[in-house]
Amino acid sequence: MENLQLEILLVEDSKNDAELTIRAFNKKNLSNNILHLKDGASAINFLFGKGAFLNRDIGNKPKVILLDLKMPKVDGLEFLKKVKGNEFTKSIPVVVLSSSKENRDIEEAYSIGANSYVVKPVDFIGFTNAIVGIGTYWIQLNQPPLT
Repeated sequence: MENLQLEILLVEDSKNDAELTIRAFNKKNLSNNILHLKDGASAINFLFGKGAFLNRDIGNKPKVILLDLKMPKVDGLEFLKKVKGNEFTKSIPVVVLSSSKENRDIEEAYSIGANSYVVKPVDFIGFTNAIVGIGTYWIQLNQPPLT
């Protein structure tokens, strides 16, 4: 993956949700380069080339980050603060993909800089359709600035 453009960084602690997400992207050929990390601490290390990711090319930024809120070690909101508070990473689109419908979570995510907030549908078809919609927009349609 090091030489290929990373398209999606999936930060999700639920193994089932991660597998469903990756399966939906693959089924619709929306992304070939997905990296799944299970917590915010690993994702921070990945983006900034620290810890286990010390020697990776940090210039290879994802086109989009899909972020769960409720995770161990570093939760989604803390991760979002670090990403959006750093000049190097603040332009990476972050889509919060959470089961939380709490207005305070939604408001806080947007106030920190989330680009989108999607509540995970509980049924399989709804979940798959939501993922395909996210992928279609952020990978195929969105035009980020050239860096």
